Amino acid sequence: MLERHVILIIIFLVLFLAHVVFTILMKNSRNDHRTISQRIKTWWGMFFIFCIAILFNPFITILSLMILCFFSLKEYFSLIKTRKGDRRIFLWAYLAIPIQFYWIAIGWYGMFIVFIPVYVFLLLPIPRLLGKGTVGFLRSVSSTQWGLMLMVFGLSHLAYYQIASPTYGSNLVLFLIVLTQVNDVVQHLVSVYLGKRKIIPSANQHVTWEGFLAGLVVTALVSYGLFHYLTPFNLLYGILSGIIISIAGFFGILTVSVLRRDLLIGDTAKLDNHAESYLTRIDSLAYTAPIFFHITRYYFEFM
Repeated sequence: MLERHVILIIIFLVLFLAHVVFTILMKNSRNDHRTISQRIKTWWGMFFIFCIAILFNPFITILSLMILCFFSLKEYFSLIKTRKGDRRIFLWAYLAIPIQFYWIAIGWYGMFIVFIPVYVFLLLPIPRLLGKGTVGFLRSVSSTQWGLMLMVFGLSHLAYYQIASPTYGSNLVLFLIVLTQVNDVVQHLVSVYLGKRKIIPSANQHVTWEGFLAGLVVTALVSYGLFHYLTPFNLLYGILSGIIISIAGFFGILTVSVLRRDLLIGDTAKLDNHAESYLTRIDSLAYTAPIFFHITRYYFEFM
């Protein structure tokens, strides 16, 4: 595998070149390229986080990803129509973030994997019960738990890669992020410019079969080109990784799209504003990070 600092330099040069080319194309085109612009900004953000993961100790990495989860959850809560009684349950949800990352910091995998799906799930209704609120109880608790599962539990897996595998963890995170973003961009470009058959228009009107298949093929090819330099995988899993990440990312995009539409029914203006939100930039990553982690951990001893 290549040295990590060499990988960072290569990624920086590729990102810089992509940014320059995109800026030039934007000046000479009348088409709407906002999604691609969002993805490029996301790439720079991920590049910054990955630099922190390599250049500093794991504590700084965990702190950075904890902040990422906080703002992701905060934006998710901004979509929910809240009542006064929901403030207490939101506070409990925010308090779950540092606790979840504490389990990561001490390397307690068992608690990391069950804390939010089991303990938080069972304890989360208590704030509403103490508030003696019954109206909207199920919607409030279930929507909060969904936010915690996606924006905290899912994304927190990015921090556990380094704990699970100090040798390969950082490279696996880079591998995951690159493939996830490549799949998102290819899927979007092909769907918008070449796509004709929409998969689920009620969930996401931009995703087509052509875009999905193109993203799947391109992501698998990129995975084939990168796995030898970034991972200890064999050829078979090197290619399968791209397929797994592409499919997981696809379902992540659709799921978050449906959540946004359901939570913002009747509020078209707010829905349009959130089309460019931070939440839409990490939707697929909330799915690909845990799925890729657990499949890899199941089949490889180094995790």
